[in-house]
Amino acid sequence: MSTTAPDFTIPHGLEPRLLNEGYGAGAWHGPDLKAALGDVPAAVAFWRPAADRHNIAEIALHHAYCVRNVRAKISGATAEPFVLEGDDWFPVPDAHTLSWPAIQSTVESEQRKLSTLVADIEAGRQKSPLTLIEQFDVVLGVACHAIYHAGQVQLLKRLAGE
Repeated sequence: MSTTAPDFTIPHGLEPRLLNEGYGAGAWHGPDLKAALGDVPAAVAFWRPAADRHNIAEIALHHAYCVRNVRAKISGATAEPFVLEGDDWFPVPDAHTLSWPAIQSTVESEQRKLSTLVADIEAGRQKSPLTLIEQFDVVLGVACHAIYHAGQVQLLKRLAGE
């Protein structure tokens, strides 16, 4: 039995579509992360269901941080500094740490940069050190990550009474 992966051809345009399924227009499964975050009032963004649980603001920043890391991995470049010091999960108890509009802008900016990078690689304007299947796997992973957190955001909005 062979241990090598079967040949796999990624259809043209599939990676940008995957990114949009997770964050952007066109998700068939319900609200994507952009839609889930889009109608969150600031008071709800910083609300916690319990003292040891993440709020929507923290989930949004966590996703933006992950997108930034995916972009670095796909491009082969060192990730630039993030909007907050730290790694992966950032404590954001209130707007004094970072405002809700600034968090939304960070998520949007990171997603836009990743979408542009993926489009540039697909068009041949930029190279990636990863193979096509590795690029696909990373993009699929970050799209699934966005969908997962969209569900969490929807649940937190419901729990908060939104």
